[in-house]
Amino acid sequence: NEKQWAKDLGLDSAKFDNCLDSGKYAEEVKKDAADGAKAGVSGTPTFFINGRKIVGAVPFQQLQTVIEQELAK
Repeated sequence: NEKQWAKDLGLDSAKFDNCLDSGKYAEEVKKDAADGAKAGVSGTPTFFINGRKIVGAVPFQQLQTVIEQELAK
């Protein structure tokens, strides 16, 4: 669960738990998830470069190539 992930990452557990339990950002997270689903995002990382979707952990050079192609347009 999220609380265990935060702990495993070395985050301040008390602050994280308080933030999560408060629901302060729940609507924003739901909106972001809905926006991602609408854009066809099914996992992370997903990058959009000038409308081109790049899915997965790709090498930097692949991202650089796409960026250079888009800049050349």
